[in-house]
Amino acid sequence: MLRKALVCGVLLSSTAFAQVAPSSQGGNASLWVGGEFSSFNPDYDPQSRVVGPGLFFDYNLNQKLGIEGEARFMDWNGNGGETQKNYLGGVKYRLYRYRRFSFDAKFLLGGDWINYPLHIGTGSYFTYAPGGFVDYRVNRHWAVRGDYEYHILPSAPGFPGQASNGLSPNGFSIGVSYRLLGAR
Repeated sequence: MLRKALVCGVLLSSTAFAQVAPSSQGGNASLWVGGEFSSFNPDYDPQSRVVGPGLFFDYNLNQKLGIEGEARFMDWNGNGGETQKNYLGGVKYRLYRYRRFSFDAKFLLGGDWINYPLHIGTGSYFTYAPGGFVDYRVNRHWAVRGDYEYHILPSAPGFPGQASNGLSPNGFSIGVSYRLLGAR
């Protein structure tokens, strides 16, 4: 009888350790939030660059697919008082991962708000923005990011009596992010 109890005890205790590792840790989802500094060419003035801070979040649904959102406030360095702000959100896809580096592509939708130089006018435009970024994971909680985006504003500038052939501001951002949620 004692032998049967021992065998049953060993078998039952060994099944407690048979759980698959990802299942015991939760899924592959994670939430990263961060700040960045951006420098963009506004497209309507090739000599100018608008710069400023921004915020972003990066929610990874699994190892490859995720959702990204960002807000930029580029109020500095514009010629004649020009500024740009944008609020974008969309999908991202991890193309490749090598050690601590992740190479991702993204496609975002949203809006750009522009104050043109010398008080010519202002405009708010629907925007779609393909882009890509590289994340370098410093440790489990911190990552550094380099980002490029190409914004397409099909209805800009939209001034009465002028052709609206669209604008395509584009630029780079560098930033840092912190993992709030997730096992990895």
